[in-house]
Amino acid sequence: MAASRGEFSSRMGFILAAAGSAVGLGNIWGFPSQVAANGGAAFVLVYLLLAFLIAYPVLMTELAIGRFAKANTLAALEKLSRGPISRRASYLFGYLGVVVAGLILSFYGVIAGLMLGQCLESLLSLFGIETGLLSGTGASTFFTLLFMALTFAIVMRGVSSGIEAWSRRLMPMLIVLLLLLIAIVVSQAGAQQGLKAYLLPDFSKIWQGDLLLSAMGQVFFSLSLGVGTMLIYGSYVKQKESLPKLGAWVTLVDVAIAFLAGLLIIPAMYVAMNNGVQIYDSQGELLASSQLVFVVLPELFASLGVFGIVLSSLFFAMLVLASLTSSISMLEVPVATLSEQSGCSRRQAAILSLLVIASVSLLLIWQGDVLFGLAVSASTEFGQPLMGLVFCIYLGWLWQRHLLLSELQKGSPNIANSAFWRCWPNYVKYVCPLIILTIFFSSIAA
Repeated sequence: MAASRGEFSSRMGFILAAAGSAVGLGNIWGFPSQVAANGGAAFVLVYLLLAFLIAYPVLMTELAIGRFAKANTLAALEKLSRGPISRRASYLFGYLGVVVAGLILSFYGVIAGLMLGQCLESLLSLFGIETGLLSGTGASTFFTLLFMALTFAIVMRGVSSGIEAWSRRLMPMLIVLLLLLIAIVVSQAGAQQGLKAYLLPDFSKIWQGDLLLSAMGQVFFSLSLGVGTMLIYGSYVKQKESLPKLGAWVTLVDVAIAFLAGLLIIPAMYVAMNNGVQIYDSQGELLASSQLVFVVLPELFASLGVFGIVLSSLFFAMLVLASLTSSISMLEVPVATLSEQSGCSRRQAAILSLLVIASVSLLLIWQGDVLFGLAVSASTEFGQPLMGLVFCIYLGWLWQRHLLLSELQKGSPNIANSAFWRCWPNYVKYVCPLIILTIFFSSIAA
């Protein structure tokens, strides 16, 4: 079964693919915006701590369930079920995971399409060609469909030839562009002030309730948890691999890139402010993430002349790469589920999934901000926490402990004597659900 489903051919291939799934727009522009709005370096410190206290245990939950079941989310939860109630629930939550992943990709594709159009517009302006590519819903429609087509082309090729092969290409390109942009931005006037705000914490702000809650939410969502992507990627991992080590590497890479993104965006904001660009509104609040990316930074690039156009091209190319590594993992959720549950070919599953998700994307474009905001809220504020809670319950309360240990021992024979085994199962069983429920109900009350 594993052979027919495909497998990651190497440890590095999985790490780059899984890290690519986690590294997306939430890391590149969501994380820096949270940093700027929540105490600067204090938020960074709390985020780094919570990444391994919250995100890593839940990530391990999805990876362990996925490799054990060697199947999509629905089939994996069904395999862990102990009775008719949990078995029926596995169908409900399995298809809910597909809906959540599809909804996220539907609005994600719209944003990524704008990034793609902005990148192309910047490149053309280098040659003195002013196109106005991003004006009107027609432009948004075109670039959204173009981005979806790129995602489809990769996913359709399968695990090793598509997802893994392209993650190996895209992730190094993303990291190189990020480091290059950091080197350029920190050399600009005003950047030093941004570096101080980013790297020197005000410890008095660490225990603020809003900061802690924001950090918990950001670290949970930054690793693509609660969607089923990591579960399905885990199902493609070879039996000989150590899951705790793989999970640790994915978490480290994701956190490192989020940190580097802040090292780019926060100084860039202060460079923009130094150049007369407004980054705060009339109430003294930081402008929204979308305004920072589509208004503030383009104004900064424009103020730097031809050099700024080059920077703009590189910056939006980086965002497109980050978007693509995430979108292929989101499309894999419905593709794997549909192909395995219905028996249709991978190509047929990919085409059908793309048509449905792209249709929702076009609906979001044509119906305006209200429906778009509803899709974001339904998937990220409700769907992801709920699915994350489900995974913790199935592993902590339904998966028999000796079978869980046996699965982990396949890649780590001595894990039974480790601190990880003594802590992690009970941590996932009791602590993680409590944290997820806190985030969930806080988002509702907000």
